[in-house]
Amino acid sequence: MSTSRHRRWRRKIGPVSRWLPAFARLSTVFLLIALALFVALRVAAPYLISTGFVRSGIEDALSKWTGYHAEIKGSPVLEFWPTPRITLNQITIRQPRESGDKLLGSIESLSADFSLIDALRGRTSFHEFHLVRPNLALTRDEKGLIDWSYAGLLARAISGVRYENGAEVLDPDLDAEIGAVTVEDGTLVVTDVKTAKAYHFGSVTADIAWPRLSGAISAVVIARINGEDLKVDFASRQPLLAFAGRNAETRTSLTSNLLTAHFQGIASIASLSALSGNITASIPDVPALLTWSGKSIPGIATLKSASLEADIMSSGNGLRFNNLSLSLNEASATGVMDLFTQPGKRPKIGGTLAFDQMNLKPFLDAFALRLAAGEAEEISAGIGGPLQALDVDVRLSARRAQMGLFELSDVGASMIVAGGEAKFDIGDSQFEGGEMTAHLEATQRDFDGGGKLQLSIRNADFAALAERLALKGPLPLATGSLDLDLQSPKAIWTTGLADVTGKLHFWTGEGTIPGIDAAALRTQAAEKPFFPLSAAAGGAFAFNQLSLQADFANGTAEMHDAHIAGATQTLTLSGVITYQSNGLALSGSLEATDPAKAAEMPLLPFFIGGSWPNPVISPVPLFGNTPHAQ
Repeated sequence: MSTSRHRRWRRKIGPVSRWLPAFARLSTVFLLIALALFVALRVAAPYLISTGFVRSGIEDALSKWTGYHAEIKGSPVLEFWPTPRITLNQITIRQPRESGDKLLGSIESLSADFSLIDALRGRTSFHEFHLVRPNLALTRDEKGLIDWSYAGLLARAISGVRYENGAEVLDPDLDAEIGAVTVEDGTLVVTDVKTAKAYHFGSVTADIAWPRLSGAISAVVIARINGEDLKVDFASRQPLLAFAGRNAETRTSLTSNLLTAHFQGIASIASLSALSGNITASIPDVPALLTWSGKSIPGIATLKSASLEADIMSSGNGLRFNNLSLSLNEASATGVMDLFTQPGKRPKIGGTLAFDQMNLKPFLDAFALRLAAGEAEEISAGIGGPLQALDVDVRLSARRAQMGLFELSDVGASMIVAGGEAKFDIGDSQFEGGEMTAHLEATQRDFDGGGKLQLSIRNADFAALAERLALKGPLPLATGSLDLDLQSPKAIWTTGLADVTGKLHFWTGEGTIPGIDAAALRTQAAEKPFFPLSAAAGGAFAFNQLSLQADFANGTAEMHDAHIAGATQTLTLSGVITYQSNGLALSGSLEATDPAKAAEMPLLPFFIGGSWPNPVISPVPLFGNTPHAQ
């Protein structure tokens, strides 16, 4: 059986061995002929093809593509090895004079590969374009479209493209080969007709792959604007639809030291009416980005970084950000946001954000500062930053929140900016074992010219708060409540203590004031005309209830009848505290809580002066008594 198998293999291999050498010889002959023709064409091409013919061909090609008139002043250079290529210098592209003589741009050097066979047949076709130092001037019209072609093939293809069955469709007579385009050290100026602004892009480098007009495009562009390099990656299977300002599938990325962003989905360069897809953006240094863009938001320095990721889609007259993940500094939130736009009205941001933990101050800096500044006439005149032209209605929640040195939990808050008013409310929160609500309001330029704060705290542990804030001196340690109402005529970010006016009401239940010994206070008052408070600091003053009210103005707090009632003695205080210098000018008294024990603990009036936390106490003699009765 083994012998029979070998015979069968020999029968199969035998014919192959006979025709294989013949095939190899034939292939070698064809290869040698092709190589000979290739070399012969390259050698003979300079004698068969004139420079003027190729030059006029590329002039016609540029004019055909752009609809403008191409003028070449420099002498062309032809190369035939390894591929036929022409290089042209000093090219200008402008509108025909009878149509306005508008200049599209100039190119210092343009080189392109061309088909040798077509050239020998009297035709020219070019691909693999390389532009050195092109200088282009484009216009963005009021519809948001780039008008950089006049009446050429590209313009006709853009106007003639159709969308059918989910694909871009172009008539064959409008289609053409393009190939690869490389740009080196170019400049671009885009003038926006609607805003009358001009955007300058320098050091432009680009690699564009676009095999045919009807095919997909991919491009990488690097440009410098305002001293910062930006890299844009763009790809689309429907480029003509995109350039026509219609909805097209696109993938776009923007990368720089100041901003990184990516979008993939359906978009239009002219409108947001049918936008849908996924967007991500990251700003590592928000103040640096604002400085680069020429914008300024006072107080924004606390907002260091920001990022977002969301599914974005058009919704009515605006955009909706679903599955939103937002980060501000170290705080992260999820939720839904909406951007509403209506003709004649300011854009509005609304939605809900849920934080696990957050810092409220950078959030206020990002969404509140200057939002109410620069009202109707300034906005219509284009004065002020982009935030000034926004209305905001955002709901917030956070399991933990920090606002300066204060820590809150289970926070429910809102930010509303509309009609010249800006309001930030903490409607509910847990604070030091109690509850806190707050209301920050600004109206009609008040973020530039002032604002007011209302704060209410109920049943909070002020002993823990004093420890957290590292406050010094004899302070009431108790569970209590606070109402605070403050106003300032100055901008919030420039307001000092001397600019604040308002009222305070503080009351507590049982507690102590460490550093005040009532018995030692009476002893020192009986023995000395004045003494430091520290001389009577050997114990603590226990009280059953405390109540005080104060008015703030001109850098001072005027205390009205602070009443601290202990089990046996009651302490009362009134006067002025200069909180900028910690100065005190108070009158006080210590007396028996029970009038029946007035003989045992007679009224002791005194004056407190000096500075906190160790002021000087001077007993005040009663009428008919000596100041140092023993």
